[in-house]
Amino acid sequence: MASHITTTHEQTADLPVIIAYLKQMRVAELLDKHFPTNGNGSGLSLGEVRVVWLTFILSESNHRLSHVEPWVRANQRTLRRCLGKPVAPRDCNEDRLATVLDSLSVDERWIAFACARNATVLRVDDLTGRLARVDTTTAPACVSPEGFFQLGHSKDHRPDLPQGTMAMSGLDPLGVPLTTVVAGNRAEDPL
Repeated sequence: MASHITTTHEQTADLPVIIAYLKQMRVAELLDKHFPTNGNGSGLSLGEVRVVWLTFILSESNHRLSHVEPWVRANQRTLRRCLGKPVAPRDCNEDRLATVLDSLSVDERWIAFACARNATVLRVDDLTGRLARVDTTTAPACVSPEGFFQLGHSKDHRPDLPQGTMAMSGLDPLGVPLTTVVAGNRAEDPL
């Protein structure tokens, strides 16, 4: 007795990576907390709809509402696996996405959400290092010599071009990059 096997193909591309990062940032959870709905909807929560929509925007480089629903239909299995629940194309139709946009326009809620989201992605380090390592180089600039860039010694043997001194520096022991550009008409040693 022969059995019939049906296979389907769905290109995952960058969808799992984007959704995993949005989950790590707790985007859906924080959006649902700061932009509550009446609770009468079915399917994905508005936070999850926003995650799917952000994934679409980032993956497809497209922000048009009308293109999201067909994209969801084409990527249903991948989205279901990444979100851990069924994703129907109607969850991301134009009307639902318009509702998402309307709900995001409340400034007080947006500020509270942004503060909560920043707490999940920003880290504050104590940068009281006492040592910075610096390496400098000069570069000619095609700008007016009356401005920030001044005529000075040129390593490129072009004294007619204004110079800028660029420094690549790192704060020890963390290796935090620090960068600066100064006028090029002075020696590098005092930097």
